[in-house]
Amino acid sequence: MKIVSAEFVISAASPSQFPEEGFPELALVGRSNVGKSSLINRLVGRRSLAKTSSTPGKTRLLNFYRINNAWHWVDLPGYGYAQVSKSMRRDWQGLIEKYLRNRPQLRGVIQLVDIRHPPTENDRQMFEWLTHWGFPVVVVATKADKIARGRWPQHLKTVREGLNLSPSFPLVLFSSEKGIGVEELGKLIEELLTSK
Repeated sequence: MKIVSAEFVISAASPSQFPEEGFPELALVGRSNVGKSSLINRLVGRRSLAKTSSTPGKTRLLNFYRINNAWHWVDLPGYGYAQVSKSMRRDWQGLIEKYLRNRPQLRGVIQLVDIRHPPTENDRQMFEWLTHWGFPVVVVATKADKIARGRWPQHLKTVREGLNLSPSFPLVLFSSEKGIGVEELGKLIEELLTSK
């Protein structure tokens, strides 16, 4: 997959603000601070298209990015330990669910997990919810550069077991720092975008 153009479109706080261009869309989900913004920036070859932060929970709206003037990345608010009120977290969850359940342009979901740690309960719940509703899902294990290469197989096995993934289920080892997994993920993205 070659990305030649990428631009920020909107941070949407409600479905009325979602873009109406009708482009196919891919959603990114993952716990706070798992590296969604870094993954976007690596794939599009731009340092700061998506804003990264050391503060978990920085993404509080649905951020839409137009790619190749042909499809949208949609970065959803991170789940997990964001330092926000319960009522605000409920609002986010409602917005995320409305988007995922009601967006006809959605072609698939990329779920990010941190390879350094076993999948959390939130990771498991999100994966089970997505598969229950029949969404095409690709799981990406981020931050591969943070552990030794020789430990990758064991950590990937832990991710597979934690999410109960079958051996054939797509699981991509990824590092935004080193570019590991970019090509493999690009191919899976192309497949998702043309799946309908």
